[in-house]
Order: sequence, then structure tokens, then C-alpha cells
Amino acid sequence: MTTNRTFTMIKPDAVENGHIGGILEKITSAGFKIVAMKYTQLSTRDAQEFYAVHSERPFYGELVEFMSRGPIVAAILEKDNAVEDFRALIGATNPAEAAEGTIRKLFASNIAENAVHGSDSDENAAIEGAFHFSGREIF
Repeated sequence: MTTNRTFTMIKPDAVENGHIGGILEKITSAGFKIVAMKYTQLSTRDAQEFYAVHSERPFYGELVEFMSRGPIVAAILEKDNAVEDFRALIGATNPAEAAEGTIRKLFASNIAENAVHGSDSDENAAIEGAFHFSGREIF
């Protein structure tokens, strides 16, 4: 079932490099409405839980360390076909392979520090959004 919401995080690298405004501009210019947003920081435990699906992968420890090293911006976005359209907007995981004009092509430095997270399915969008936001924080 396709929904009209997805979840994103502006990752620590993009926050550190001052790209919050530029990324939010790309998101809103693409027709997404921000229905929840917060500036926060993941603890090591939060990052371990959020990325538990990758716990057996060789990059898991580095991912947890990276995602907990500094502030992030978490947001729930709304638009028709939100998950698929947002995945197209952010581009390939590796910014070197991302299409011109995508968020990762513009703001990411490498495959490990790739500026933004975007949910890969409607189900994960709901799970990830609920991880970061209570119902009263979503408008």
C-alpha cells in the first residue's frame, strides 16, 4: 500500500557542513510538506536500535558511530507517492553515482557520509517516523 508520508534524517555530516537550509529548500521545492521536524542527536543506543537491521553488516559499528557523533534533523514528509519520490530526490547512496541535482550529488561527500537518510518503503517510513516522533508531534 502506497502512503503519502516518508521519513528522512539530515545526517551529522550535512549538519556539520551547514547544509540544513539547502537540503530543506530542495525538499520543499520538490513539493514535500514537512509535517514533523526536530533538531536532535542520536545516542549510541538510539543509533544501534535505529540501524539494527544492519547489525550483521561489516559497516554497522562505523554507521552507529557516525550517526551518533553530532546533531541530525529528523523529519516526516508528506506528498503523493512520498517514499518513491523522495528516494529519487535524494539520489543513489553513493554520491559519485547519484544523478545531477539530487540531494546526495549536491551535499554528500562519500558513500559513508551521504548527507541524508530516506525510508526505503512505506512500512519503514511509518516505523522510522514513529521512532523519532510521538503522534502529537506530527501535524
